[in-house]
Amino acid sequence: MITVVGYWIFLLPPDILEEIFLNLPPHVVVCVCRLVCHQWKEVADRESFWRERCRREGYHVHNASKVSSDWRLFYFLCKKRRNLLKNPRGEDELRGWKLLQNGGNRWIIERPIMPHPNEAVQKNFVTSFSMCIKSQTIDLEKEGYSPSFMDEFQPPIRISDWYAPRCRCEYRISVQLLNRNKAVVQDFTPDTIYLPEFTMQTGEQWHQMIHVFKDYGPGVRYIKFSHGGKDNVFWAGWYGVRVTDSCVEICPASDTMNSL
Repeated sequence: MITVVGYWIFLLPPDILEEIFLNLPPHVVVCVCRLVCHQWKEVADRESFWRERCRREGYHVHNASKVSSDWRLFYFLCKKRRNLLKNPRGEDELRGWKLLQNGGNRWIIERPIMPHPNEAVQKNFVTSFSMCIKSQTIDLEKEGYSPSFMDEFQPPIRISDWYAPRCRCEYRISVQLLNRNKAVVQDFTPDTIYLPEFTMQTGEQWHQMIHVFKDYGPGVRYIKFSHGGKDNVFWAGWYGVRVTDSCVEICPASDTMNSL
């Protein structure tokens, strides 16, 4: 037995200790258990421990040839998968967005004319009679995705955007993967989509744009997301395309792609 901070800690076989850790919350293992003694730290830092934790929680790699050398990092990036875009629904006005084009009567935020498929969406951005484009550039390293992880593992990057018409209008989207010099590594820029005027009978006709970047090679450090459009009736006011609930996610585990 050894004494640690006045408590008696029994030296357990590493395999039994690992099984105990597997039944504890991961932040407890990292922030508490691994600080107790050398043996506990050794078990908590084991590659096999984090690989088994991934297996039990259903986090499976997409491609066996791109297995991460840091299973703990892989686990937490799977666990903390999130939308990397700020203010995707306009709940904080236009904060977080860079206005590349702000024509006509400019961007505004309104409530959806017809309910969005996701009941949590209560606001959308609206364009005007001249082109309106807004953008965000995501710094992956600042978001916790290290250059070594991105280069070695190249996890799929899923983008999603919701758009709907009011009058006859057009919708544009462009998403670019950039290297450290902001040069384009891979680009998704589909053709402009032209939408007919909605009616109360047909509803606002929300549409979802989805794209997944895969096998894009090493060097990706930023993601630039841009979207918008305008109305093609040229009425004063806000009758152009509506956009909301935009999303950019890093998807390390294969189970995160089942819905695609």
